[in-house]
Amino acid sequence: MKVKQKGLLLVLSGPSGVGKGTVCRALLENEPSLRLSVSATTRSPRPGEIDGVDYFFLDDNVFRKMIASGELLEYAVVYNHLYGTPLPFVQESLENGQDIILEIDIQGALQVKEKYPQAILIFISPPSKGDLRKRLLSRGADAREVIEKRLCCASGEMKLADHYDYIVINDQVKKAVEQVRSVITAEKCRPHNLKPFLGSFD
Repeated sequence: MKVKQKGLLLVLSGPSGVGKGTVCRALLENEPSLRLSVSATTRSPRPGEIDGVDYFFLDDNVFRKMIASGELLEYAVVYNHLYGTPLPFVQESLENGQDIILEIDIQGALQVKEKYPQAILIFISPPSKGDLRKRLLSRGADAREVIEKRLCCASGEMKLADHYDYIVINDQVKKAVEQVRSVITAEKCRPHNLKPFLGSFD
């Protein structure tokens, strides 16, 4: 008899431009058991982004009402915009045994760990500062001064990597995805995640 396990909550984060979104999308394609939790934000959509798929794009007042009513697992101000994770979807999915992945900023990831210690925090790191600069420039989404601000922030963010459970260096997307998949496999074998199975022998 198959014993139902509670879902895993995976959190991917790292400096802006490191390729979190690319790794996350590739991971979702390769791990059918994973489901993406769509974040809410007050920033405007970038070209090609779809409301309800990439983010829930909300105005400031709506977002702040969600904060006041406790509807967010975490939220943070990032580059003058609010970002957050809607809580009901995450709670319901985990209870139903669904594995959930959040692709969020570092402030938010540390909030999640504080509120939900079982969360698995994975820090996506660039191979080098020079490589991160190239990625931000090639993205073509930001002005030069914004890129310099992001690089300055990245230096401080890298210092927070030791608060995470795992660090994955994104030098090749395929390799990074395989490392995250290995983390998922290992976490599912931890005793605290197999309590329902162990209890079935009582």
